[in-house]
Amino acid sequence: MPNIKSAAKRAKTAEQNRIKNMGIMTMVSTLRNDLYTAISAGDAAKSQELFRKYFSTVDKAAKKGVILKTAANRRKARAAARMATL
Repeated sequence: MPNIKSAAKRAKTAEQNRIKNMGIMTMVSTLRNDLYTAISAGDAAKSQELFRKYFSTVDKAAKKGVILKTAANRRKARAAARMATL
């Protein structure tokens, strides 16, 4: 338990940010799994739509600081490599 008032406020803010970031990361993971499932199934139209949505979500997460820009680029590169197999 924090002894200083500002430390208590900071802990509260950190918890709120953790919950917000967890929601964003859950959305990123869900979209990634949906995309990879569609690619495995060979559904080109659905894969293309999910591909755009996944790129947008990853870029927004990087912009908000939830993930690093290099991590976002790596995730997008891996998704693009899988899309190339279609």
